[in-house]
Amino acid sequence: QVQLVESGGGLVQAGGSLRLSCAASGRTFSSYAMGWFRQAPGREREFVGAISWNNFRTATYYTDSVKGRFTISRDNTKNTTYLQMNSLKSEDTAVYYCAAGPRPAGIESDYTYWGQGTQVIVST
Repeated sequence: QVQLVESGGGLVQAGGSLRLSCAASGRTFSSYAMGWFRQAPGREREFVGAISWNNFRTATYYTDSVKGRFTISRDNTKNTTYLQMNSLKSEDTAVYYCAAGPRPAGIESDYTYWGQGTQVIVST
């Protein structure tokens, strides 16, 4: 069992930055790929990006709309994954969720564990 807790959300002006954190419980954090998803008001939850961990190497994947602006990283010693968000736009306003699963997929059903979400509001 893995429990995930996101933090770091808040209100930021367009063009600003935020860093979200996702802290995981359990001793098997490094065996999971970690994904970030978001859900804007009135819209379905969508994939933001993911990070894998294999043979002491990470690989990251991003949806096109955040490439070059968002960066996912992980610190396995702290059981934490991060989502650094730069050059934020109003359309980035959403509840952001982290998730853990066996592979860095872009599909919700590929993830086993989910956090409760953290709200990000980008003002113009």
